[in-house]
Amino acid sequence: MLNIRIFSFSYKRSGIPVDVTPNGGGFVFDCRFIYNPGREEEYRSLTGKDSAVIEFLDKNTEMRGFMTDVISLVNKAVDNFISRSFTDLMISFGCTGGQHRSVYAAEKLNGYLKAKYGERITVNVNHTEFPGI
Repeated sequence: MLNIRIFSFSYKRSGIPVDVTPNGGGFVFDCRFIYNPGREEEYRSLTGKDSAVIEFLDKNTEMRGFMTDVISLVNKAVDNFISRSFTDLMISFGCTGGQHRSVYAAEKLNGYLKAKYGERITVNVNHTEFPGI
């Protein structure tokens, strides 16, 4: 069984999460080039799990293209890791505050992977800056 750990994090606060498995790392995707909804007052106190932020980022052309590219890369790795009986894969998304874009991307990938791979994988999501969400 392939165990996939997905993280969202802040480059300013916590930095890139450390892989605690013997693998020593995985994918790290930088979301900072995508417009930050946190710059808008109405989204500032929300996270990438809130429907208003999700709708905002779903409409963002750069975010859609970014997620298409991420999914393409991750699919190749997951398929390969499953075929080789690997046990762990770590995927991290970073943005400035670890609140909007990285949380959104982590949740989107989580939903996609669970829908595509089902019981062939386990997925755990950790929002480093907002562990309770």
